[in-house]
Formats: sequence, C-alpha cells, structure tokens
Amino acid sequence: MVFAPTLRRAAAQAGTAFGPKIAIPPRVAGFDMKSAINAGTLAASFGVFAGTAALFMLGDVPRVRRDILQQLPFLDNYLDRTIPPEDNPF
Repeated sequence: MVFAPTLRRAAAQAGTAFGPKIAIPPRVAGFDMKSAINAGTLAASFGVFAGTAALFMLGDVPRVRRDILQQLPFLDNYLDRTIPPEDNPF
C-alpha cells in the first residue's frame, strides 16, 4: 500500500545539505501568525470605530446617555442636561 507523503515529510525529504532550508509555518484555518495579527488588528480597529460611532450617534437617547456615557468621568458634567430650577416654568 502506497501512502501520499504529507507536506512535512515531503519538505524533510527534499532538503539537502547544499539547498535552502525549508520551514513550513504553522497555520490555523489557513492563517499564519503574521496574517492573523494583521486581520485581528484590522478587526479591532473597525470594532472600536463602530462602537464609538454608535455611542455618539445614540448619545441623545436618555437611557444611553445616563447608563453609559455619564459613567465616564470626563463626560458626566458635559452630558448633564437637567433643567435649573429658575428656568422651570412650573
């Protein structure tokens, strides 16, 4: 029975003392480490941008403003929209 050589066995058999050293990088789902880091950086950047844009677009919704944005220490006084008693007509 003849078995087809795997890539690692084929690379080990093809190497000679005078030829180039062949090293097969480990891959997971078709990604090696460098392309996985590049894809992860791109996805994280897009996620941060999309989350920030969604928060500031929904910043006028009272629930989002009160529960999320006013919890940040540098935005709590800026987003406080209470009406002063002297401006209240009632």
